[in-house]
Amino acid sequence: MSAASTAASQGQEIPRKDPGEVGTPPADSGVVIGHPRADATPFQWSRRRIAPVLAEGGAVASCHPLVTSTGLRILAQGGNAVDAAVGAALVASVVMPEMCGLGGDLFALVHDPAVPNVDGGSVTSFQGSGIAPRAATIEAMRQARDGVRMPSNGPLSVTVPGMVHAYFTLLERHGTKQFAELVQPAVDYAYGHPISPVLISFIRKFTDLLASFPASAKVFLPEGALPVPGSVFRQTDLARTLETIAAGGPEAFYQGEIAERIGAFMAQVGGALAAADFKDHRTDVSAPISTTYRGHRVFQTCPPSQGLVMLEALNIAENFDLPALGAASPDRAHVLIESIKLAFADRYAYCGDPAFLTSPVEQLLSKDWARERSARIGARAGQEVLAGEFDRGHTTYLCVVDRNGMMVSLIQSVASNFGSGVVAGDTGVVLNNRAQAFSLAPESPNVFAPGKKPMHTLNCYQIADPQGRLVVTGGTPGGDRQPQWNLQTVTGMIDHGFDTQQSIEQPFWFGSSSAGANGRFELALEGRAGQEYAAALADRGHDVSLNGDWSCESGAQIISRDPATGVLAGGSDPRSEGQVIGL
Repeated sequence: MSAASTAASQGQEIPRKDPGEVGTPPADSGVVIGHPRADATPFQWSRRRIAPVLAEGGAVASCHPLVTSTGLRILAQGGNAVDAAVGAALVASVVMPEMCGLGGDLFALVHDPAVPNVDGGSVTSFQGSGIAPRAATIEAMRQARDGVRMPSNGPLSVTVPGMVHAYFTLLERHGTKQFAELVQPAVDYAYGHPISPVLISFIRKFTDLLASFPASAKVFLPEGALPVPGSVFRQTDLARTLETIAAGGPEAFYQGEIAERIGAFMAQVGGALAAADFKDHRTDVSAPISTTYRGHRVFQTCPPSQGLVMLEALNIAENFDLPALGAASPDRAHVLIESIKLAFADRYAYCGDPAFLTSPVEQLLSKDWARERSARIGARAGQEVLAGEFDRGHTTYLCVVDRNGMMVSLIQSVASNFGSGVVAGDTGVVLNNRAQAFSLAPESPNVFAPGKKPMHTLNCYQIADPQGRLVVTGGTPGGDRQPQWNLQTVTGMIDHGFDTQQSIEQPFWFGSSSAGANGRFELALEGRAGQEYAAALADRGHDVSLNGDWSCESGAQIISRDPATGVLAGGSDPRSEGQVIGL
């Protein structure tokens, strides 16, 4: 048994940093985080991809090959990173309808090196999520299910989609090309493209949900049958909706005929969402939230995004000597698992729609708060930590870096697979089920209210080096697993010298509090971690399951940029069908 496993089995405390050493950057290796290192410690686990993709002229990483290739074509045609990200994201809304679509939401970070500031370049946070229907009531929500939980699908689970407005906002602020040009690949794919076996597997899994709504069945179960792999998948109604938006701009979606048609359809099927709810929708644009981790500045999306969960967990973990433990140590996992539990507990207790309450973000992200919270991490897994019901969620994520160093980190989703399950009549738009993220508990800061935005699982990050230069953009889909996997990849790069691909391919874990009547946290490990590793965590009190070697349903994408040379190193998650490609 390894020394780390022996320490765990003996219940020893995890070594901590002295207060004066917390936040100290790792020794300068001369290599940017996320780039391959000549002196790297050998990677200890099996691999699916041998190395990151290196490029100079730009790179795109996403969870689907057609999404990546679209973004790369836009870069090759002279578009910048925002142009490529928007064009790629639009294609994702067509070829990955189980994950995202025009009826969903979008959050993003953009680093624009042309607008310098004290951090070496501007980072802007875009929050593209919408409100609950103003005509809905909490009483109706309680009656729709079991009185305790929000409706998880169907017409009452839908909030105003924020994605379309966010596309236009991104382009208005940072783009160089017109939406009408960038949407054309998505239109072409909507009129027909070969369907992926991955999409077919999701249609098969959710056949009952899709079959329960005729408009949805028409799209995904044509003639009542599953599509055949490799057959041409046609979404003609969606193609026409995209063309309408291209001609009429965001007004066509929010103040025009599309909003009217969605509202009329929702009234027919028992929903509360109305055209009037769309009319005043806007994308929130602000400075990002951030913290430092071992000298690096880590940026995240703002509330109602739960990006602060990852940042608070980093602050808590910083109080421990993770580099000394080593990447393969179960004690490293123990610290990160306990840190994320504490951060989630604070998120559930204190955070909600900024329009309805002031969340104490500054306090939650302070180093003093993290030091106090870290004192709760001992040799044994905490089981008394207050936490809400974890949302597994399904999403898609992409990132782009162009030749000039502009970076985009973008995540979009309809919440669960196929969202509400409702396609809005003849618009072809799959509507989200984001309202499920509300609480029905009156004391919760995230309690349902008409016209309120739910707290959001969507989040993504960017990282500046100790000199203030933006060097990494990254993220992953996965609902409440997102901050857990982002925590593992970021610490993998900063603490353990992993390149972008290695950090993605380390054996992932995720914790959940939703299963089991005893209220104990459960921990799922990928099989490559090994029996000894799992046993060491069990000895520390974790309820562990050891699953398949690549069983986590992540889709992490990371691009690192060397600010001295402009060389990019991109990694893409082999657990998804995506890829990273460079110019």
